[in-house]
Amino acid sequence: MAVIPGRAVNAIREFLKLESASGIILVGAAVLALILNNSPISGLYDLLLDTPVEIRVGALHLAKPLLLWINDGLMAVFFLLIGLEIKREVLDGQLSSLSQIALPGIAAVGGMAVPALIYVFFNFNNPGALNGWAIPAATDIAFALGIMTLLGSRVPLSLKLFLLTLAIIDDLGAIVIIAIFYSGKLSLVSLVMAGITVAALAAMNFMGVKRIAAYVLVGAVLWICVLKSGVHATLAGVVLALAIPLRTKDEEPCPLRELEHTLHPWVAFGIMPVFAFANAGVSLDGMSLHTLFEPVPVGVALGLFLGKQLGVFGFAKLCIKLGLARMPEGATWLTLYGTSVLCGIGFTMSLFISTLAFDPGMSDEGISARLGILAGSFVSAVFGYLLLRYSLAKQTDQSK
Repeated sequence: MAVIPGRAVNAIREFLKLESASGIILVGAAVLALILNNSPISGLYDLLLDTPVEIRVGALHLAKPLLLWINDGLMAVFFLLIGLEIKREVLDGQLSSLSQIALPGIAAVGGMAVPALIYVFFNFNNPGALNGWAIPAATDIAFALGIMTLLGSRVPLSLKLFLLTLAIIDDLGAIVIIAIFYSGKLSLVSLVMAGITVAALAAMNFMGVKRIAAYVLVGAVLWICVLKSGVHATLAGVVLALAIPLRTKDEEPCPLRELEHTLHPWVAFGIMPVFAFANAGVSLDGMSLHTLFEPVPVGVALGLFLGKQLGVFGFAKLCIKLGLARMPEGATWLTLYGTSVLCGIGFTMSLFISTLAFDPGMSDEGISARLGILAGSFVSAVFGYLLLRYSLAKQTDQSK
């Protein structure tokens, strides 16, 4: 495995620490939403999310309920941060060489394909439900790393890097899926306008523009164009991220790293918990145990819990056995398997894809999908934590 510079190790440790803290807040936001929407004041929760929010500038008029401003607006900033991380990792980080990307890359492919196949297996005879095939294909990096961090320094850094890199590739796959499969009816005029703004961003990068504010201003125009085009608005964040420069001359500050550092706490402690609060509040009114065993929640839950661990671990083991990559340093088959189970914590990205696949407020499939996400993520978190704890303790005893 490639030697990681000390500065990079410290930066990764700071990142992991931030993600684990964010995971705790995410749990709190989700639990609060569940409590509120299943209490006597559940009407206030729905009323808050349905609050109309409008912006009008001349002929430009944007009117959406608060829930959609969160899912289309705030999540565009979340995807901007993901795009920044992916670009940095591709150019200077864990995705910059084939030897570093092989194991988590192949494992990520398995971790997306197998859960999707499991979901399709349970919902094959329901064309409406099939639209949710990508829901269990995602991994929530904040939750997964947060659970792993609870085990302290006993977890090899190589395993944390494996999980981090896999989750980043997983996010990249989710971006591609959203762009191809979850875009609506397209508007040619808005797409042309979006293309012009993308060209402007590319020109700014080519001319060496370093001011972040200039990119954000053009990015806001791009977001509006994409929102009106039928392509999901969050993808504007990814495109903006790809335009922001990483490398600079001499000792000039790096715009990409500077923006990533600025956005990270806002996304981790603000946007993601707000999104979780707005989307995890599943009303259990009128539901029974039978509801959990319907095809949609079963497909999502088993896709996350069984599909993720089978796909990630199975593809990773095959990759190692074929000599395409090496076992992460300090890891065993059991600790690698425990890490694979943690990949079944879908939560944030799974909830987001479910809002694109189904109407979360009106359709039975949308509500059932969220039940499956919560169940599959919870079981994956508990089982993954216990398995990793046991395997690390066993590994420590054997080394004495």
